[in-house]
Amino acid sequence: MRVLIVEDERSLVKGLKYALEKEGYRVSAAYDGKEALEFLRHNRVDLIILDLMLPEIDGLEVCRRLRQRDNTPIIMLTARGDDVDKIVGLELGADDYLAKPFNTRELIARMRAVLRRTASSAQQPGPARGVLTFGGLEIDPGRRRVTVEGRPVELTAREFDLLLTLARRPGLTFTREMLLDQVWGEDYFGDSRVVDVYIRRVREKIEPDPARPRWIITKWGVGYVFADEEG
Repeated sequence: MRVLIVEDERSLVKGLKYALEKEGYRVSAAYDGKEALEFLRHNRVDLIILDLMLPEIDGLEVCRRLRQRDNTPIIMLTARGDDVDKIVGLELGADDYLAKPFNTRELIARMRAVLRRTASSAQQPGPARGVLTFGGLEIDPGRRRVTVEGRPVELTAREFDLLLTLARRPGLTFTREMLLDQVWGEDYFGDSRVVDVYIRRVREKIEPDPARPRWIITKWGVGYVFADEEG
């Protein structure tokens, strides 16, 4: 597994590189956002450890640009205590976050959890039945493809899994904890609000009017339910 550390604290990079290489990872480093983006134009990695506060281009902007072209797992590092930074990072597509200072063993555990979820999502087979159709929304589990009124919709692996989990059981209300368990896995370490972030992202991609959703409905104080009128 190849990992890119994007961090301007060289002493931290040195320590992380040593610890990760002992675990068998191949490690590269970039010390600012511009260098990271340039490196990733010419090299593929399996996971990115991305600091929020970077010279040249900050971590949030790096994350946003990366998500425009691929779904490489990203763990974001932040020295800030403000939850807003974490939520913004998740909205832009980070898979997990870790606040500084942190224990290297915890980082490695989170890396393994993210990589397991990513591998599981990529290999997950579709159900026995065919395409799920709900009005103008079609979900093809086998080909992991979604269309709205015939228009292809690009979803990340996690977004697709979240939508499919809801759509397989229309009319059933899922709590955030249920969705975390089924989509993120029981080894997920983060905040349950990540579910709200991903629901919002899926709605923005599939709903004609995300402010008044047709398919993914909020059950206030409980969770989310997929509309049970199948086309």
